[in-house]
Amino acid sequence: MTADVTRTGNEPGTDDATRVDDAITDDVAEPSMSSATADPAEPTIVARDGAFWAWTLIGLLIVVGLAALTRYLEQNVPAWAEGTAVEDIGAAIEYPVYAILLGLLGNVAVTLLGWRDRISAAFRTEFFIKTGLVLLGASINLAVIASAAGPAIAQAILLISGVFLFTWWLAGRFGLDDKLRALLASAVSICGVSAAIAAAGAVRARREQLAYTASLVIVFALPSIFVLPWLADVFGLSDAVAGAWIGGNIDTTAAVTAAGALAGEEALQIASIVKVTQNALMGVVAVALTAYFTLRVERRPGAARPGLGELWTRFPKFVLGFITASVIATWYLDAAGADGKATIAIVNDLRVWFLILAFVSIGLEVRVASLREAGWRPVAVFASATVFNLALALALASLLFRNFSA
Repeated sequence: MTADVTRTGNEPGTDDATRVDDAITDDVAEPSMSSATADPAEPTIVARDGAFWAWTLIGLLIVVGLAALTRYLEQNVPAWAEGTAVEDIGAAIEYPVYAILLGLLGNVAVTLLGWRDRISAAFRTEFFIKTGLVLLGASINLAVIASAAGPAIAQAILLISGVFLFTWWLAGRFGLDDKLRALLASAVSICGVSAAIAAAGAVRARREQLAYTASLVIVFALPSIFVLPWLADVFGLSDAVAGAWIGGNIDTTAAVTAAGALAGEEALQIASIVKVTQNALMGVVAVALTAYFTLRVERRPGAARPGLGELWTRFPKFVLGFITASVIATWYLDAAGADGKATIAIVNDLRVWFLILAFVSIGLEVRVASLREAGWRPVAVFASATVFNLALALALASLLFRNFSA
């Protein structure tokens, strides 16, 4: 009997330009020649025999095991650190840190054992990420945004536009790849790792680029938790302005919550609303990136202009699920009242599990050589963009939230 086959690009000897599984893409056909920059090479064919499924099961057990260990550390490290010199750090570290670190350690282990390529089919990064982001939509209640709709939306639009364009321009000056430019600009201007994931789906970035960007987000977000509330106090900012500044700067929602709590209750409320507003614009940025990369970046000179069908093919469909989940959750909470929060909490917990599985898989998939090739330039771009974000967000928060009262 002829064995079933699957096409993959993770096999040894497949170069980066043709590695199909190194792109965060929808499960759709390859783009037409009007938007591709090169003819896709024929992927390697690997038999799906009994050994394939056995190794895939082993890989899945490794991924789930590391995810469970991540959740255990996330829930217990704060208690272990309580009363020690590292109490604040232990409480601030988020699950992406543990997941990526454990994934990297697992990567080293399975590479030394010679298992990495055999179990790689279990690293379902794309599926885990997209499912997690769809579920993330349920935590964004559109009704909450309305309580500070005017200034929050104005700040979000101006800040995202300004920081994204600055980062895109600066990354171009540093000669970075367009896909990495899109990931860095999205991450620093919107909502960190989640925005980078959405951008990766839109531009079909390589997973090494996503892992690099996610690492930068985490490295810069952790100190911001403590630095921004301190600076807000030094500058004598009101609670509303401080909250808007924190929400517009720190790139992860959990870190925004931690920093807002340090700044005060009103600051926390405003920071959360501003961050949620920026998160809600993630889908808009994904649409824009899809159109730009299809019509400009990956379009061959002289080729026919891609139509709506091409844009639809390239568009990351999970963004629609993200928006739908947000609308449904908003309606459900309005209908169910306080009782609905328990259901949303379950959805949020499930979302965390899927994102943990995704980050573990990213760590397992990272190829050190590719990260080394990126060098110092992305770090310089991200750091410069962060400073620009700090200045612009402070100006906008001071202007828009100057007379705001919750």
